[in-house]
Amino acid sequence: MMIKKIILIGLGLVFAQCSSDLEGLNENGKAFTDVPGEMLMSNAQRELADQLVNTNVNNNVFRLFAQQWSEAQYTDESRYNIITRSIPERHWNIMYRDILKDFDQAAINIEAEEILNVSAGQFAEDTAIKANKLAIIQIQETLAWQILVDTFGDIPYTEALDIENINPSYTDDEAIYTSIIDNLNSALDALDPTYGSFGDQDLYYGGDVESWVTLGNSLKLRLGMHLADVNPTLAAQLVSEAADDVILTNEQNATITYFTTTPNTNPLWVDLVQSKRKDFVPADTFVDVVNELEDPRRPIFLSDPVNGEFIGAPYGDNITYNDYSHLGALFYTPDLEGVIFDAVEGNFLLAEAVERGFITGVAADYYNDAITASMVYWGVSEVDAATYLAQPSVAYATAEGNYKQKIGIQKWIGLYNRGFEAWTEFRRLDYPQLEAPEQSRFDAVPLRFTYPVIEQNLNNSGYSAAASAIGGDELDTPIFWDVN
Repeated sequence: MMIKKIILIGLGLVFAQCSSDLEGLNENGKAFTDVPGEMLMSNAQRELADQLVNTNVNNNVFRLFAQQWSEAQYTDESRYNIITRSIPERHWNIMYRDILKDFDQAAINIEAEEILNVSAGQFAEDTAIKANKLAIIQIQETLAWQILVDTFGDIPYTEALDIENINPSYTDDEAIYTSIIDNLNSALDALDPTYGSFGDQDLYYGGDVESWVTLGNSLKLRLGMHLADVNPTLAAQLVSEAADDVILTNEQNATITYFTTTPNTNPLWVDLVQSKRKDFVPADTFVDVVNELEDPRRPIFLSDPVNGEFIGAPYGDNITYNDYSHLGALFYTPDLEGVIFDAVEGNFLLAEAVERGFITGVAADYYNDAITASMVYWGVSEVDAATYLAQPSVAYATAEGNYKQKIGIQKWIGLYNRGFEAWTEFRRLDYPQLEAPEQSRFDAVPLRFTYPVIEQNLNNSGYSAAASAIGGDELDTPIFWDVN
């Protein structure tokens, strides 16, 4: 998007030079020649949220990879064919072009803004607000880079946003993690909650800087836990630094508000309702688990019982839509909010951190708080949540398996409607133990996206080096942190 803007502006300058005698007639006093950085930041926020929230199979197949949902008639993506629709390329383009490039240009434009003709006190305040804006952008860039690394592995990084370089080199995925952690720490150090930031132009927190400190620490916690199996020393350091100020209540959740009218509806509504297609159904892999556990979120997550029972569609099968239960009614509402990071994730991460010895505390307490936060968020009463937690199959002391299994299964349920993180945590914790459907062309659930085909054609040297470095451009090549 930003590349197009720059090209159009450049063309306008060329035409102006060739028609200098008509310059006055060609000027449009109301036209933007420079897009305000704040506007670019808001646009990048919206694009990032939409990409995490939507379920358009051209862009986002994460609920399918997590086997929370399946498809009805067109099952390519449930069978792990992501090439026909060029899904890796679309995700890649959205993350780089529509999100990271806009964040990058937003920071450049805000940095270039001059503070003129104000008192010393106002100058100090404006300078602090500007610093907060730049730090908030840097936190969001950290999130975007994390998503790209966790999707592909090695990716273009240091040269990626230079539009003059059409063949950027790829950077090692673990090295990118190290870099974005440093950037995140710098951003957290720069934030000053005494002052404001973007105000209403911040679509997640309305410019509240304290909330951004908490989200930044929550991302730091996430990055630390992603490193737990490959660099436990650094992981423990990051987690211990962040743990005292992370998202642990629903009131702290990082969310985006959608509305009831287009074009500002939740993308799910576009994909499920406006499209007038019946493409998605809850998968049996998910429904069977919540049925067995008698999960009180079932009538919210699911609808249309069959003979009094919720029935999930066999994952990866071609099915008749009306023969199975469907997605819950809430997911068809246009103003369902989108979630970037929530209390469910924060509490589960801390439960795991306790088990790994990174922090002190009681893992069962964080586990219970995570499940309760999910229940309350979706409208289940605390009484019903407590009853659920008291079941031997759910209670932390008696639920089956080690901590990875206990946390992994409940976290997979709790991350319903957060497909990317559900897929990530399945890869990281190895629970639930999902299997590829028989009809799949691959033997296992994908561990990454393959690189966009266009990279092989336009940036073959970078692509080839990256494919070799990660162990092969295959769906079953793990991301660096996925070692178990």
